[in-house]
Amino acid sequence: MELEDIKKTDIWTLYEQSIAYCRLIGMYGDTDVNYRMYNGDQWYGLKISGVEKVQYNFIKPIVKYKTGIVLSNLYAINYSSENFENKEFRKNAEKICKLLNKKASQIWEKDYMDLKLRQVVKDAAINDEGVMYVNYDNAPVNEVINKNDIYFGNENDSDIQKQPYILIKQRKPVSEIQEYAKDNGVNSDYIIGDNDNIEGAGEDAKYEKDNMCTLVTKMYKKNGKVHFSQATRYVDIKKDKDTGLSYYPVAHVLWEERKGSARGEGEVRHLIPNQLETNKTAMRRALTVKNTAYPQKIANMDKIANPSAVNEVGGVIKTRGGMSVDDVTKVFASVPPSQMSPDVERLQNELIQSTRELAGAGDIATGQVNPESASGRAILAVQQASQQPLTEHLQYAKAFIEDLARIWLDMLATYNESIDLEDEVTDAMTGQQTTEILTVSSDTLREVQASVKVDITPKGAFDKYAQEMSMENLLTQGFFSTQRMPELKLYVKTLDDDSVMPKQALLDLIEEWDKEQEKIALINAQAQMMQQNANQFLMGDVESQAAQVAEASNTPDEPNPEPLSDNEVQM
Repeated sequence: MELEDIKKTDIWTLYEQSIAYCRLIGMYGDTDVNYRMYNGDQWYGLKISGVEKVQYNFIKPIVKYKTGIVLSNLYAINYSSENFENKEFRKNAEKICKLLNKKASQIWEKDYMDLKLRQVVKDAAINDEGVMYVNYDNAPVNEVINKNDIYFGNENDSDIQKQPYILIKQRKPVSEIQEYAKDNGVNSDYIIGDNDNIEGAGEDAKYEKDNMCTLVTKMYKKNGKVHFSQATRYVDIKKDKDTGLSYYPVAHVLWEERKGSARGEGEVRHLIPNQLETNKTAMRRALTVKNTAYPQKIANMDKIANPSAVNEVGGVIKTRGGMSVDDVTKVFASVPPSQMSPDVERLQNELIQSTRELAGAGDIATGQVNPESASGRAILAVQQASQQPLTEHLQYAKAFIEDLARIWLDMLATYNESIDLEDEVTDAMTGQQTTEILTVSSDTLREVQASVKVDITPKGAFDKYAQEMSMENLLTQGFFSTQRMPELKLYVKTLDDDSVMPKQALLDLIEEWDKEQEKIALINAQAQMMQQNANQFLMGDVESQAAQVAEASNTPDEPNPEPLSDNEVQM
């Protein structure tokens, strides 16, 4: 049977419709141009000789500065229970949320999420949208995918969880997909290589070394649950399956919102005209300097006996016909260099400076202030004032992390009958900390009804300086003393989550202080009880003292209870 006679899969037909729409709006061409302009290939396709392709790439510094500001904070996932109806369960729910916070922190570190967050935000700044696709392999595994490899059922709505369906495109070696099909009991004869790579993000994606094939994953929701299927052009590899998930395992961050678009608006696109004009002006200046800024030699070669000496430094020029040296100007002369209008340089500098200022990445915004002539707080105040326009981008990044946290919790509760959470337990007598495993069932996780909030802590150089000064002021004013600790607690409660004062560090310190106070109170209570017993013994008569001594000597030591095994610790 010829390939033309084989019916394409339904998923592939839907995929081709999505490609046609994205071509219509020019998404693939925009992607290549945006990345070329950012990476410095700004004279792409130009063929010219006689002058170098001069450029002043101010797009990359602007993008790096803005993404650096968005990522100049520490982000911490914070789960909290919304189950207020079951008061008896409330205390356990709060404890589970606290342990889930630690679990999320472990997932974050294990999966290099700081690096992946940087990649996603950078993609959004350059090309409108950064996308994360979450798989599950005993724990959530987060994969950064290109904007060109995800297609929405509704390309006009940026809310991923409201999408009627989502398609994920993956380019994989044919042998790998064939093996994957066999593992799923599917005939792999019609899984063949193709050239379906023209829509890939970036120039290098258009060239592939191995025989590759496109695998399309479709997700949609039915009765509130995510369904999943996979296919190539001619083969359905996985039929429709209910995953049990409530959230699409996809999250994206937009750089800016664009009305009527699910993809948003990036930073690079509208900088390109100014960038090109700056480069053209620089090339015109270079060509003018090359042609007119140096003395030009004029020589009558018929009167010169050794023409090669004209271009020699200090060379002796010999004349013909017995011509006197007084008439040398009739044989050899030079034209002085001409002056170029300063307006050209001013235009170029104005284009660069104005573009940076309008983009919010001028000298003041980027912190080009002499730190010796201004205090850390003053520099911080100037920078924070100039960074106010980036608040929107910070909120998009924060919402992206919150979406990921919901997806992680959804996966943990769906793909496991129970999960093990690490609990730090402190011995009341010795103060020694031990780790215990708390096994929480999936039903309990759902009963928690956890909501998500992301705590933000600034971590820039001047932010750290301001934090150190703030903590030092609290220390010198005595807020860490026992008498003023209640005031400190009230003060910390009033702080914003993104305050320069390290709110989370202060909360951790207050928690440690409370634990120490509990230990001290317990020791004092035990000492008081021992003192009371000693006083009663001393105040008693001889017979009662003898009876107490005999009772103490005959009481066997009580064995310590055996700790529960991991499987027995259930909630």
